[in-house]
Amino acid sequence: MNFKPLSNHIFIEPIEESKTTKSGIVLPDTAEKEKPIKGKVVAVGPGKFNEKGAYISMSVKVGDKVLFKKYGPDEIEVDGKKYLVGEEDDILAIIE
Repeated sequence: MNFKPLSNHIFIEPIEESKTTKSGIVLPDTAEKEKPIKGKVVAVGPGKFNEKGAYISMSVKVGDKVLFKKYGPDEIEVDGKKYLVGEEDDILAIIE
């Protein structure tokens, strides 16, 4: 399915964290999991206008890996796949 977000909205595919800790401990599926904070941008809106009417383009593009606020984006499910939808302000950094 193709997405075309409006304004400064972004669709993010969450990147699941490893089930093994840095020290080598394997976490079972029953362990309480944190919400993801990393993801891959799959769709980006065109941007938005500020209060003076000037157009502000987006800083991220499709394919960027990003860090975002843990509770910023909303979770949705499309065709059985989970996505996060948020605004550009929910993104904290682009992972290079």
